[in-house]
Amino acid sequence: MLSPVKVNLSDLLRNGAARYGSAPALTFKSSTLSYMQLWEYVAGFAATLSALETGRGDRVAVLLDKRVETVVTIFGTAAAQCTTVPINPLLRPQQVAHILADCDVRVLVTSSDRLEQLREFVTAESALEHVVLVDGPAGGDANAGEAWHTHSWADRVCPDEETGGPASAGVDCDIAAILYTSGSTGKPKGVVLSHRNMIVGAESVSHYLGNGPHDTILSVLPLSFDAGLSQLTTAFNSGAHVVLMNYLLPGDVVRLCEKHNVTGITGVPPFWIQVCELHWPPEVAARLRYFANTGGRMPKATLDRLRASFPNALPYLMYGLTEAFRSTYLDPLEIDRRPDSIGKAIPNAEILVVRPDGTLCGPNEPGELVHRGPLVALGYWNDPARTGERFRPLPGTDAGWRQPELAVFSGDTVIRDEEGFLYFVGRRDEMIKTSGYRVSPTEIEEVAYATGLARDAVAMGIDDQALGQRIVLVASPVAETLDVSALLTAFRRQLPQYMVPSKVVEMASIPTNPNGKFDRALLREQLGR
Repeated sequence: MLSPVKVNLSDLLRNGAARYGSAPALTFKSSTLSYMQLWEYVAGFAATLSALETGRGDRVAVLLDKRVETVVTIFGTAAAQCTTVPINPLLRPQQVAHILADCDVRVLVTSSDRLEQLREFVTAESALEHVVLVDGPAGGDANAGEAWHTHSWADRVCPDEETGGPASAGVDCDIAAILYTSGSTGKPKGVVLSHRNMIVGAESVSHYLGNGPHDTILSVLPLSFDAGLSQLTTAFNSGAHVVLMNYLLPGDVVRLCEKHNVTGITGVPPFWIQVCELHWPPEVAARLRYFANTGGRMPKATLDRLRASFPNALPYLMYGLTEAFRSTYLDPLEIDRRPDSIGKAIPNAEILVVRPDGTLCGPNEPGELVHRGPLVALGYWNDPARTGERFRPLPGTDAGWRQPELAVFSGDTVIRDEEGFLYFVGRRDEMIKTSGYRVSPTEIEEVAYATGLARDAVAMGIDDQALGQRIVLVASPVAETLDVSALLTAFRRQLPQYMVPSKVVEMASIPTNPNGKFDRALLREQLGR
């Protein structure tokens, strides 16, 4: 029997309902929905959008923490052939208003308190027509003198148990989602992803992780972050069970893993740095089948502690950029030979390392990582100039008989060794240029972690008239205070003088951005660039 064709992102759940039926699909707090129940809610939300007269490609935003309604909105929007815009709830109202205006959002799903914070920032010229409140009272649909109509989720969204939901339509290169990347400075920019991008990504990642109905995945990353959204798509592609967690206290990770028999977790380095310090009951740790890292290099000291804590778990070191959804992973069998590698391309992707002139780099020669294949995004929403800078013709394929294939140029510097394994050097805009040398911040941070003195560490280049940039390390202590003298001694012993930080700044807690990564832009502001 032929497998059902997946054209629309929502087909992951449509097919899941047909194949897995009553198996658990999604848990939030004490509520669990089966694949069939979740699909019925998704189909019901698609019917709601139809009743609100949304059209193909209209943008539907969701501004909520992780909860059932957030997931239903994302997949129900796709089922209605609209475009989902998941917004990180940690963003400021001004940033949210920019997103709503930038992509002309017509429907917003949110809560009453978040809507109240937005009111003064959403202008009368906004395209916003409908706001669906997940905590709106029954019978509460009203205009209320606003520029938009307000609706209650309880009144508007009902499971579609009779029709099985809308049939798949459109093609897989239609726009499925716009993910806005954000920082503490500048306005967020929207990365446009097709249904094909997200479906192929789900198939590829779930394949190498070996996901299946036997898995329970703890969702700790924001669903507005490509790696966080990937937790849903990979799980639903393979019949796994997702447990939603709004990450607050590290100890809650252990509690939820114990309660739900979690087998897989994907996080970013700041998350894993906290997790490795937790006490894990042996029976809970033994159930973990894999743990995966993305969003930056995991310190080796942290990796070693995690491997000791989870003796049965396979470690996956991954690299991805929003503009290509997912890109590389390191086979766990290679972890002891090359623990600092980001591996090779994921299935159905190709990774090139190129010089500024577009020619291919040789082994161990630093160059820019370029991703090609069906996961390459469509570009930046409403920004042709930036799209043209990042999405460019694939090097070395200048054939006169066809239009050039577009690849995404990551802006990240990597090297490829003789065996084809990739190593992350640094972001082009984060590389430190000091005394005529180019220095990777991760190399300095690795030394800080290896001392056992620093819990968190971020190395940065600060403008200096004599050196070009001087190196400053921001670190938080493992103990009550940071032993700066011992830290600098370790640097002088292990690194050449030009790589030794000129200053160490102690912070009790290093700030992170809404996606959980260390916020280098904010730190740069605080340190005076």
